[in-house]
Amino acid sequence: MINDDIWHQLPKHFLCLAPMEGVTDSLFRQVVAKASRPDLFFTEFTNVSSYASPKGRANALERFTITPTDPPIIAQIWGKTPEHYSVTAHALKSLGFSGIDINMGCPDRHVIHAGGGSAMIRTPELAVECIQSAYKNAEHLPVSVKTRLGYTSVDEYKTWLPTLLQQNLSALTIHLRTKKEMSKVPAHHELIPDIVTLKNQVAPDTKLIINGDIKDKHHAEQIFNQYPDIDGIMIGRGVFANPYCFTDHQPIQQELLDLLNYHLDLFEQHPPHSFEPLKHYFKIYINNFPGASALRAKLMECHSVEEARKILMH
Repeated sequence: MINDDIWHQLPKHFLCLAPMEGVTDSLFRQVVAKASRPDLFFTEFTNVSSYASPKGRANALERFTITPTDPPIIAQIWGKTPEHYSVTAHALKSLGFSGIDINMGCPDRHVIHAGGGSAMIRTPELAVECIQSAYKNAEHLPVSVKTRLGYTSVDEYKTWLPTLLQQNLSALTIHLRTKKEMSKVPAHHELIPDIVTLKNQVAPDTKLIINGDIKDKHHAEQIFNQYPDIDGIMIGRGVFANPYCFTDHQPIQQELLDLLNYHLDLFEQHPPHSFEPLKHYFKIYINNFPGASALRAKLMECHSVEEARKILMH
């Protein structure tokens, strides 16, 4: 029987922020929470083999950092070794997470070479073994999966998704593209009715979350109205266009600059972090106003928070 857990405490139609590698770290999640909090957060994905290794555990624990604004939050993990899923899943409840999500959709070539992410679509028996290993050792935390329609062909969803849905998952998130398609084609929203029917036939109690090309709350509401049997929508790249995407608010320039300064404040509280990755976020805050490109170019030349603040003050 599926646990009566966080997934059953969410609104009928809920919104969540997609776990994005190199983006949705603990600092950026705090920024999003300040701007427009979703109903549910996920961590960046963490390799179970790293957590299971004494050498890799410190880095894994950093990714599993929970801040006061995070809960409820789901830990997303990936890997190909069932035993490592056991070790990691056993620890996650004590770390404060509300659930465990297994990434079986990442198209990154390094992840696939390591046998994780989308590679799992090609090894369904191993995928099932990893899910069950996590499920048996999760200390009653609910287990969910995020995946894609298939590896090469869209039609793979007809066999791949039932394989996952038969595993007693609390939720299944589907990015409506294949691994091969990456993000180069529009998400296959036209398949939603077939996927809903399939899910209801195989696992009616499993929550169904749709991901891919969904811009903001207004867009999500349009999709919910069109396909009311969907339980949740996951927004990813939409947060780059508008960090307030989980509300109806359209921010003005000063609000975005205030958010950037808040992000810089948070960064200063975590000095061990390298400054360079912070530059990936500048375009979120510095865009669509006169002089944005020139300002962003100056910021990209910075090497410290102090330099960035001096530029923003002028």
